[in-house]
Amino acid sequence: MPNELTSLVNAQQRFINYLKSQKRSISTILAYGKDIEQLAAFLNARQITQTTSVTTQQLEDFKNDLINKKYTAKSISRKLNSIKTFFRVLKNEGAVEENVAQSVAHPKYETKPARILSKMEYRALRDACRGDERMAAIVELMLQTGVRIGEVSRLQLEDLKNNEIFIRAYESQPARTIPLNKTARQTVDRYLEERGNSKCKSVFITKTNHALLIRNIRTSLDRYFRLAGLTNVKVNDIRNTWLAYQLSAGTSVVLLSKLAGHKRLSTTEKYIQSSATPENTGKARLEEL
Repeated sequence: MPNELTSLVNAQQRFINYLKSQKRSISTILAYGKDIEQLAAFLNARQITQTTSVTTQQLEDFKNDLINKKYTAKSISRKLNSIKTFFRVLKNEGAVEENVAQSVAHPKYETKPARILSKMEYRALRDACRGDERMAAIVELMLQTGVRIGEVSRLQLEDLKNNEIFIRAYESQPARTIPLNKTARQTVDRYLEERGNSKCKSVFITKTNHALLIRNIRTSLDRYFRLAGLTNVKVNDIRNTWLAYQLSAGTSVVLLSKLAGHKRLSTTEKYIQSSATPENTGKARLEEL
């Protein structure tokens, strides 16, 4: 008989609360939430509103519907991860007797190696930004430290030290400190001189003295990718480049994993196949790009 525990609507909200309690990132919570919302809409259209009424075949039908709508295999696989986690949580809390998603197979897809900028490409990006001190500083900071775009946006003036930057703890990420080499420091200093004495605590700000948002940085970077003549490049590829070049230079995987803020060493190790030199000497210093 239908009840609050087995209601799909209530189950969705409990799932979101569960993800929050596990301190999952905001982006993960949003993505998982949208995936389950999409599944619920598919099921509702078939008069299925209770978790106990969902079958493995209906989940297979949902997967096939995604295929027919031309979703990529990678996107479908990610959605299935969300659904499998959703039903595992439901089973653990007693909202369903079995995890009907467990046997649904992921579509096969080829994982492409990380996009790594060549020296000519990242130098072209530098040249394209040369007349924009703010973007030049952002590019250099990301290229020399591997910080994420969100970390750049959240960076505050007091987080800049003489030869290092402090990345504050956020979401499920612990705080960490990353060395700041001479090239990056000089480029950031040139921007700070132009920035002036704004009362805004953020390092990177708009012309109206507000913190530069992630979407602003992404839009500007995409523009400079085009000006530099770079194709098939995304913002995170700057970080990929930093990781691959450091590994090529023999930097310790353990050190690099810590500086990158990776939770698992295996996440860092996957970049070894993208680096020019697979051998790792384990040196405890970073290379300047």
